[in-house]
Amino acid sequence: MDNVVLLDGAVGTSLWEKSGNNDPVWQYNLTAPDIVKELAVEYADAGAEMILSNTFGINRIVADKFGYDVTEVVEKAMELLHEAVDGRIPAGSPSAEPVKTILSSGPLTAILEPYGDLEEDECAAIYNEILKAGVAGKPDYIWFQTFIDLNMMEVAVKEAAKYDIPVFCSLSFAEVGKTMFGNSPEDVAERLRPYEQVKAIGLNCSLGPDKAMGIVKQFRECTDLPIIFKPNAGIPITAADGSSSTLYDIDTFVRETIPAIEYGVKYIGGCCGTNPRYIEAMRKALGRD
Repeated sequence: MDNVVLLDGAVGTSLWEKSGNNDPVWQYNLTAPDIVKELAVEYADAGAEMILSNTFGINRIVADKFGYDVTEVVEKAMELLHEAVDGRIPAGSPSAEPVKTILSSGPLTAILEPYGDLEEDECAAIYNEILKAGVAGKPDYIWFQTFIDLNMMEVAVKEAAKYDIPVFCSLSFAEVGKTMFGNSPEDVAERLRPYEQVKAIGLNCSLGPDKAMGIVKQFRECTDLPIIFKPNAGIPITAADGSSSTLYDIDTFVRETIPAIEYGVKYIGGCCGTNPRYIEAMRKALGRD
């Protein structure tokens, strides 16, 4: 399994665990930078070979609402990520290469025309603002994740094409095998095929690993690109004694996730509810002690 790349786990829910509040986590780049760096280090020490920037969810729409500047937030996120992982070798890495950094970006809360009032030109400008600031921080990859609208993802990918950086794309699917906008794995593969900078596609978030396995199989049948698999463990629930639990505990999550490798998954990790302990367990399941 040395050809499999171990990804990190959730950024958002993990930072909420550390902070004890549910503020938008991109704010922590400026208000609590120490825990942002700490989480990235913990993921590397757990074995993650690629680690996301804390930039999911930041864009002009939400930044204006909270009184923040997009460029400042994104540039700080990339600075913190590099400070945390540059030159750091992931635990158990079969390649012994330093951690790769990823500029992360998610979908917008606004909806594109004709279903919403967001024009494509404005959508493109929003993503280019994020990308321009993030690319200045020299990420190894750009990752558009948790999208439910393939049209919006394509707008973002077109903007990323302006930069000479490989792109990953993952969407969030319902158990029926389509996104909330009706996009199937086949739709994703077909639409993104012309974009040479897209180096891997797949799914993240929304589903636990067992419920998402059918979607992995669909991806394998319709693309030759490497497949991404980053399923959910569930939003952590805090008990009266302060302890927290998820729908999928560590052992269950790992047991249900690792079989995806049999269907050609190359990039594997976790989304909501997973933390460095989950990634450490996945590393050991891959035989990387």
